Amino acid sequence: MTAQAARVVFLGPPGAGKGTQAKLLEDRLALRQISTGDILRRNVAEATELGRQAKPYMESGGLVPDALIVGMMEPELARSDSFLLDGFPRTVAQAEALDAALRRLGKPLTAVVLIDASRDVLVLRLTGRWTNPRSGRTYHSEFNPPKVHGVDDLDGGPLEQRRDDTLEVVSERLATYDAKTAPLIDYYRKTGLLVTIDGLKPIDEVSADVLRAISGENGAAA
Repeated sequence: MTAQAARVVFLGPPGAGKGTQAKLLEDRLALRQISTGDILRRNVAEATELGRQAKPYMESGGLVPDALIVGMMEPELARSDSFLLDGFPRTVAQAEALDAALRRLGKPLTAVVLIDASRDVLVLRLTGRWTNPRSGRTYHSEFNPPKVHGVDDLDGGPLEQRRDDTLEVVSERLATYDAKTAPLIDYYRKTGLLVTIDGLKPIDEVSADVLRAISGENGAAA
């Protein structure tokens, strides 16, 4: 562990801006973002022992057991002294398993950053997105609308709303977060690592707050 090492977990509901901030952190601090989805898919594709055990769960749409996920992640955590986890852990049980793995590696977390926002704003952010299925270009009905509703500015073709962005699915995602992931807030608050940041601020201000949180200047964050 070096003085500059940062081992960070991002928490926050869908639409709070975690992905945007994770990308900025990767670029600015050379933090390695570790994706559980990528690790799972690679282990299955390479037919590792853990991948073979996880494959039936993935094919059936079931949840891969926490022990398998952490078992796949541990070698990845060992490779980097600084890393960012966004999307894992999702439950308290996963957090406990992650803590145990990091203790074995001698690499404890240095910060847990909660990027939060009000539910009304999250629903607006998530349900207002429209996508060009031909190019992947995205618009937002409120924040970045096309010149003509439902029509791409550049190719003139129709825009579509993905199923994940419909009100029904967004409501389900937020309800799942409240039920399963939100308890992590209390878990990490008790460790003294949790810093809460207002995700409704402009992106550059949120980035500045995140950087202060990671550096230990917790008083600067909301």
